[in-house]
Amino acid sequence: MDIRRILTLVALLLAVGGCATGNTSSQTTTASSSPRQADGVPVLPRAIEREVGAVYPDAALQSYVDRVGQKLVTGSALKGAYRFVVLDLPVVNAHAIVPGYVFVTRGLLAVLDDEAELAAALGHELGHLIERHAAQRARARQGVVDAAVEAAAATGSVIVGRSVARDGMLALRRYSREQELEADRIGLAYVVQAGYRGNAMASLIDRLRQQSRLEAQILGEALDAFEQRSATSTHPAPLERKQALQAAGVAAAGESGRAAYFGAIDGMSIDDAPDEGFVRDSAFLHPTMKFAFVAPPDFRLFNNPDGVLGVGRDRSLLYFGCSSDRVPGRLDTWMRNTLKPTPANIEATEIGGAEAAIGARPRGSDTSLGQARYVLVRHGERICFFNLSSDGPDRDRRIEELVNAARTFRPLSGSEAAALRPYRLRVISLAEASPAQLAARLPYGDLRMERLLVLNGADTLAELTRQSSVKTVEP
Repeated sequence: MDIRRILTLVALLLAVGGCATGNTSSQTTTASSSPRQADGVPVLPRAIEREVGAVYPDAALQSYVDRVGQKLVTGSALKGAYRFVVLDLPVVNAHAIVPGYVFVTRGLLAVLDDEAELAAALGHELGHLIERHAAQRARARQGVVDAAVEAAAATGSVIVGRSVARDGMLALRRYSREQELEADRIGLAYVVQAGYRGNAMASLIDRLRQQSRLEAQILGEALDAFEQRSATSTHPAPLERKQALQAAGVAAAGESGRAAYFGAIDGMSIDDAPDEGFVRDSAFLHPTMKFAFVAPPDFRLFNNPDGVLGVGRDRSLLYFGCSSDRVPGRLDTWMRNTLKPTPANIEATEIGGAEAAIGARPRGSDTSLGQARYVLVRHGERICFFNLSSDGPDRDRRIEELVNAARTFRPLSGSEAAALRPYRLRVISLAEASPAQLAARLPYGDLRMERLLVLNGADTLAELTRQSSVKTVEP
């Protein structure tokens, strides 16, 4: 990443409104053929891999998920070739790309309870593909743009054009919600025709709802914030989805495939790939680039290939990344002479035994945007940077707390880096340990019992104890 984009990134971060997990669908018109195989693992075309991410390198799990997907295709006599692929991502997600790729993430597989729920997730995405929802949305979106341009030209008013565009986008979001409900109905039909239990789509929605509530707890948000959709939402609320399924009147008996599913996911990584680094509560550690830092304790860290986003409970923000751009000379001089607009109060310093520089939001900036700091650290041949911002009532104290967090940046020793391993999901019998013991062993700093319950699709401890085998997480 070009570090000249630091100030732009800060501006974008100030507009962040939150993060939610769920079963979403994003499709393109990218042409694809059946993926090649390397040691039994699908090899995606480079353009598609850049869009969706890397494939999880587990041939057995890939084969299992594809078999479940092909069972849906065969059961409903769908025409065309379809491939079902597991992505090497810990986020909870599923999506599809025409003409025939359906993707699920490791994160989604971790929260599902059986094969029937996996079939429901795959069936929902197949519904989007069969009905060509992405192409329909693209046409509707272009219609909104054309109408807004025409209105602006006819009236000579940009304001009128923007009003038409705003109304059109609200209508398009309502249209997207209707497509989601349609994909639920279609996917459920595929599930039943393949011989799975008819309540699998409803229980899938329950799993996603439980995961969303856990995410809200971790971020300190109201637990019912996601239960009610707004006019600007592109997805229906969980309750709306379940009511629509009940109205469809499908209540067929069928298999769940829980034992087979647990066997397939046992030992699966539920972490980031090592070359992306690991989030450990409020700390971030990178075993291949060999560095670490610790965010304030109330921050939730989100890792992605471009960098690490940290969100505090007061919506203060931290963005971290590293660049291979060469910066000759002193970092404070580079910051003063190269970054535009020029940061204020630039100081040279040392962080983790390495050269560093810190600057503040440029003079003359809109003070309503709050406090911002930019921190550069030289790490070997790379330049690592922190973009920090806070606009709450306690912003002066918080920005200093964030600067102190940036100052925790340090190199990792070879032995420290070698000791880092991804967390893995394990399936065990409850006869081996009590729920309280399992919760205490989870490698997380908070909400351990809540995490254990959500991982196993249980709302209460009593529900969990009725299960013979349960999922847990081991370092």
